[in-house]
Amino acid sequence: MVIDTPTARSVTKPVVTPANPRFSSGPCAKPPTWTPDALKQAPLGRSHRASAGKGLLKDVIDKTAEILGVPDGYKVGIVPASDTGAVEMAMWSMLGPRPCTMLAWESFGAGWVTDVVKQLKLDATVTTAEYGELPDLAAVDWDNDVVFTWNGTTSGVRVPNGDVIPADRAGLTICDATSAAFAQHLPWDKLDVVTFSWQKVMGGEAAHGMLVLSPRAVERLENYTPAWPLPKIFRLTKGGKLIDGIFTGATINTPSMLCVEDYAFALKWAESVGGLEGLMARADANAQAVWDFCEQRDWIENLAEDPATRSNTSVCLKFTDPRIKDGAIFAKAVAKRMEAEHAAWDIGAYRDAPPGLRIWCGATIETSDIAAMLPWLDWAFHVEIEAQSEAA
Repeated sequence: MVIDTPTARSVTKPVVTPANPRFSSGPCAKPPTWTPDALKQAPLGRSHRASAGKGLLKDVIDKTAEILGVPDGYKVGIVPASDTGAVEMAMWSMLGPRPCTMLAWESFGAGWVTDVVKQLKLDATVTTAEYGELPDLAAVDWDNDVVFTWNGTTSGVRVPNGDVIPADRAGLTICDATSAAFAQHLPWDKLDVVTFSWQKVMGGEAAHGMLVLSPRAVERLENYTPAWPLPKIFRLTKGGKLIDGIFTGATINTPSMLCVEDYAFALKWAESVGGLEGLMARADANAQAVWDFCEQRDWIENLAEDPATRSNTSVCLKFTDPRIKDGAIFAKAVAKRMEAEHAAWDIGAYRDAPPGLRIWCGATIETSDIAAMLPWLDWAFHVEIEAQSEAA
């Protein structure tokens, strides 16, 4: 590691800012070729049940499955309320008949624990880890139903692979993959329910979720009735059979056709950059630029302790300089200074996470913008260190 001890006065203020300073972790930057003209063909003022609307919905479902490599026999549908709605729908509809294990190592996983334990009142096994770490996945009883996030959006820690999940497991695996889908390999044979939203790696608009069901998940839905009432937007079956229309474009409630058109554009863009492999390569290059920056400095580190578990999308960083008096105040000051200079917007750590920064490196981000942003981070850090010293 290079020991970096210059003062603010010796760090030249950069001149070049990123062409696009949007590094928010959701909603995320639009695809780089996006303009409002992308929405001109949206079937606005038309019923989503009409052929134009339903056809577009089915097209984006089919294209999603194609790009992600979802196996034949799995069901892909559009559901309400973003990734949150998709996760809640799965938990409320499927949990209960088997013992349940909840895995949590960041904010959203902890939220699913609360819902299962306090709302559904299931006697679940809860296994947690601190921010920056994963729980011992090899110790999990996968004959239980297991609910977990694949990529911790608020911790920057991801499951490296699905090797620990047995192929012959008895339980269902319910995976929140909202900041992993389209940027990381998902082992479909090890996952029974996968959820995500359009607003992360694809840079789509918020409020719409995606739900992917394996044949095992469909079997659970058709052979199990929860003990609790289900709101209409959670109901996936009727008369003991899956409502297949949900997975062919007949959505449960009215979707925004403007947002659907926007997502259709993002899918076409994804194909233009090489599909899933191209999307992953873009995210990998973005994240690597940030990791290399951190390796060359002794005042900032990746929050993920094990390099094998580092997220390539929501890259979470922590300041390690011993001169910092209050980590939360310092991190907010750096983020605010970056925003004021139009070098990076919305890069503060999530409110429940340890103090630091969170830089979105998903596929819609250009590596050239990461490269232009990092010198500003260097400068902002040293300016804030000096400001803190002068204020003491």
